[in-house]
Amino acid sequence: MTDTSQKASKMEKLLQKEDQPILPKVGDLIKAKVIYISRGAVYLDIDGIATGVVRGKEIIDESGEFSDVKSGDKVQATVLELENENGEIELSFRAAGHQKAWNNLQKMMEKEEIIDTSITDANRGGLMVKVGKIEGFMPVSQLIPEHYPRVEGGDKNKILNKLKEFVGQKIKAKIIDVDESESKLILSEKAAWKKERKKVISKYNVGDIIEGKITGVVDFGIFIEFGDGLEGLIHISELAWQRIENPRNKFEVSDKIKAKIISIEDTKISLSIKKLEEDPWKEVVEKYKVGDIVKGKVLKINPFGAFIELDKDIHGLVHISELSEKKINHPSEVVKENEEYKLKILSIEPENHRLGLSLKAAGDKPKKKNQKKKKVSKKEEEKKEEKTESKRKKDEKKSTKSKSSSRTKKEKSKKIK
Repeated sequence: MTDTSQKASKMEKLLQKEDQPILPKVGDLIKAKVIYISRGAVYLDIDGIATGVVRGKEIIDESGEFSDVKSGDKVQATVLELENENGEIELSFRAAGHQKAWNNLQKMMEKEEIIDTSITDANRGGLMVKVGKIEGFMPVSQLIPEHYPRVEGGDKNKILNKLKEFVGQKIKAKIIDVDESESKLILSEKAAWKKERKKVISKYNVGDIIEGKITGVVDFGIFIEFGDGLEGLIHISELAWQRIENPRNKFEVSDKIKAKIISIEDTKISLSIKKLEEDPWKEVVEKYKVGDIVKGKVLKINPFGAFIELDKDIHGLVHISELSEKKINHPSEVVKENEEYKLKILSIEPENHRLGLSLKAAGDKPKKKNQKKKKVSKKEEEKKEEKTESKRKKDEKKSTKSKSSSRTKKEKSKKIK
């Protein structure tokens, strides 16, 4: 009889005894006691009915709970095999630790706990982090405002370089998504920050005027830092009552400005500069009337028309169809930026901040530019002067001869008489 058949018969006899406890099955998570530790293996007593062993890579524990066990410790392990070549139950701390670690992560997310994470690496999309021994990801969109990599023009390489600066640091975060089956762990610094910031934000109300420093200028507006590390956004439409094409033309990072809080949604604060002043459009109907002929300067030309400045507060639009009686392909065929024209007011909508204008209805045909006078050199001027002087002298000689001839004729006439 072979050794294997002898071991199998021993196990069969053990199982046949009615008073013996039920042995675990493969995949079960069991409790056991450490009885001996050797190099590369940990031996466990399973309720006095069998000996289990954890060895090799199965000793690695993601939860960290069984990383430094000693004799007498009570532990948990997952059954990999009911009987190995030595008749022992093959066990794993790794599988048990993995399961336990992910269960813990799930509980942390449900309790909305704020946890410490270690930044291990970065890519253009965000930061690679570790929670215990589990690797996770923090998208760039989940960073707090002061850590968000604002880069002029959105250069991806510059964004990556800024994110790389966080490697090796620890960041407090909240788990926002966990899925063991996909090994997915997503964290958010912003979510943890929000929980703390809500207390600070509660000190502010809509309508409050704040003073802060510009931390970022982008196409759609500017970011302002104020108070105790709070940040708000002034959208491009809230920068001024007039049309602003590019915020960078008026604002720079580090500029200090005042703004009014116009909305607070959770931890999102919206600000306005223009709301610090009265709306000039409220009095537009007192300044202008439909049918008035006014002067305006072209600020910006677009394919659909031209934006006109009537005064520092009121801007209007001349649609391409109101520029000329003739069909044109582009407004630049008729008007030029920074030039003034006479225009007729077609419509006024104070509530929508709109004013419609017409160039063709005002009858102001843009004048063609005068041809430039040909420049005359100094030598040419001298030659011209010489010719003029020569002609003058010739004319004088002719005049003198004419007078002399006239006197001679008169004298001859007197002698004859």
